[in-house]
Amino acid sequence: MNFPTNLKYTEDHEWIRVEGDEAYVGITDYAQSELGEIVFVDVNTVGETIGMNEVFGSIEAVKTVSDLNMPVTAEVIEFNEALNDQPELVNNDPYGEGWMIKVKVADAAELDKLMDAAAYEAFIG
Repeated sequence: MNFPTNLKYTEDHEWIRVEGDEAYVGITDYAQSELGEIVFVDVNTVGETIGMNEVFGSIEAVKTVSDLNMPVTAEVIEFNEALNDQPELVNNDPYGEGWMIKVKVADAAELDKLMDAAAYEAFIG
């Protein structure tokens, strides 16, 4: 299992990678392995500001559909369009090409409420 140290993690198994005042969001390696084969990622919140822990979209695997929750309050500025044709990128590269949304962080202080890599690794056991 992979736990990049440059990310912050949520208890709902999303990650966020901050780059300046923008950030990328996706699901963790653990989450994609638990879900199984990803067949569809649905995000229709581009242009909206979503609160911390609120739903920004959903992810569909062969056997289940799960909500995607925003790690911090942020405006969704971009959806990874590559996932429309290749949702399996989430399985193959969850921290790279499988990112889901790009956001503009509204309250950077909320990042302090998230787990670092070591805490997330301990959280999932």
